Amino acid sequence: MHSFGYRANALLTFAITILAFMCGIASFSDSLNSPSPSVQVQVSNINWFQKQPNGNDEVSMTLNITADLQSLFTWNTKQVFVFVAAEYETPKHSLNQISLWDGIIPSKEHAKFWIHTSNKYRFIDQGSNLRGKEFNLTVHWHIMPKTGKMLVDKIVIPGYRLPEEYR
Repeated sequence: MHSFGYRANALLTFAITILAFMCGIASFSDSLNSPSPSVQVQVSNINWFQKQPNGNDEVSMTLNITADLQSLFTWNTKQVFVFVAAEYETPKHSLNQISLWDGIIPSKEHAKFWIHTSNKYRFIDQGSNLRGKEFNLTVHWHIMPKTGKMLVDKIVIPGYRLPEEYR
């Protein structure tokens, strides 16, 4: 006869093996999902564009963000972290990213939204590189699953330009 400890160990090992197998299936099932989110971001107003006393450029703008991210949610999705970033080039760096707004979407019911807001975080460039600068608004999202790896994707919305003069 096997001892109680041996039987408990066998039962625990079997339970953990089944749990790991179920987590693997859950993670694999997410790879079969092909989401098709839609996002639109518009700059409705440049509130101010100024040069700070230390020489850095700062921009405040009003954004209209319309998004339908419901297709990102599956039964394995815990939440989705989404943020809007301004991306532009300078002579020193080929890619500069500044986060303007972010949010956490806890469920599929909250994944379709429209927001009219000023940038939540300061849009500052170290130097005087922003006058007349073209930039893209990029919407990034991170899908945080209940089990498995985190998925990341983005939509780039090009064609924005800052004013030539400070306001």
